Amino acid sequence: MPLLEVVQTRQISASIRLTDSTANQVDQYAAFIKASADDVIEEALKHCFGKDRDFQEFLKSPEAQRITPTLRVRRGNANDGAEPSAKMPVTSASSPAQTPASAAGSKA
Repeated sequence: MPLLEVVQTRQISASIRLTDSTANQVDQYAAFIKASADDVIEEALKHCFGKDRDFQEFLKSPEAQRITPTLRVRRGNANDGAEPSAKMPVTSASSPAQTPASAAGSKA
């Protein structure tokens, strides 16, 4: 039984780096739950953030409001934040030489 449930929301595009083995497991889990790799990453992070009690306490602190962003958010056209990830899923069938992780810039 899958541990993650995918719910479509408004999203941004960001670039992350993953090890080859982690990227492979993300793809495998996405196939397992019949979702996109983006959805797996989103739900896994939400799950982790929600379960970490120390992090939840940190979020209530003034320090949490003063962080320096390090996530590489892609700035593009005005529609980037309004489109669900289901718009253009990246699959090995549609792009055999490119995994979702490499499409997101993991080899940069």
